[in-house]
Amino acid sequence: MGGLISFGGAMPTVGDECKETIDPATGVPEYHAPTVECDFMFTGGFIPGVDWVDKPLIQALIAFLLVGIVWLLASNKLRVIPSKAQFAAEYAYNFVRNGIARDALGPDYRAYLPLLMSLFFFLLLSNVFGITFLFMYPTAASIGYAWGLALLVFVVYNGAGIARHGARYFKNSLIPAGVPWPLLPIIIPIEFLSNFIIRPLTLGLRLFGNMFAGHIVILVFTVGGGWLLLYGAHASNRWGLVNNIAGGAALIFSMALFALELLIAALQAYVFTVLSAQYVASSLAEDH
Repeated sequence: MGGLISFGGAMPTVGDECKETIDPATGVPEYHAPTVECDFMFTGGFIPGVDWVDKPLIQALIAFLLVGIVWLLASNKLRVIPSKAQFAAEYAYNFVRNGIARDALGPDYRAYLPLLMSLFFFLLLSNVFGITFLFMYPTAASIGYAWGLALLVFVVYNGAGIARHGARYFKNSLIPAGVPWPLLPIIIPIEFLSNFIIRPLTLGLRLFGNMFAGHIVILVFTVGGGWLLLYGAHASNRWGLVNNIAGGAALIFSMALFALELLIAALQAYVFTVLSAQYVASSLAEDH
């Protein structure tokens, strides 16, 4: 149901299952529930013949450019007595520096502060796109972007550990201090899975799962509510009024879901950045 899927915020793929169909008995569009194929898969359209330049990629590029431009402007012409814009930028900067980087990394925080700042604000903006007019899609709801960020963090925290400890980093990661040698055949595989497999896996899945679930819930209420409100009265004379009341209630309730999704967008950006800082800190530590 192409028109109503667009009302929910996503750009449907080209396919029969995503096209709007008309009920021949009533002459109104049939209701189709949101699906992964129609609401989370994209076929480009920005450059003819180049399918990989799609909506999530454009959003990621916009978020990247906006974060860079905003912080370049914020760092220009700083004053001793800050303006409102400078105060807001300093507050955001101090939130990441003091609340995430310095708390997790201690004296080593300065080297990793640019990464953590970029991660937090890129994710915050990308997640907020899910409830923003014209976008209406969180970038991390396409799992490749969540995996890409998790891979970046994986490379950084392992690279930090190797740079600090050399080959001893792998010993630190696989053999916790004080473990009796008879337990090593059990502990080493567990530590390997924990540090090199489960960490990046859960980091990406957590971000993707929360943004995917939030978007699909909003789609259910907005698409379903919109259909009931616009076409429900035509579907059945007996239940037309009930359908319209239910549709209006669903759209009103979706406003509360938008507020909840805003909270989740900020929370997931914070959690991802905090975990990234903690993984770097554990790699730099002498013992695990």
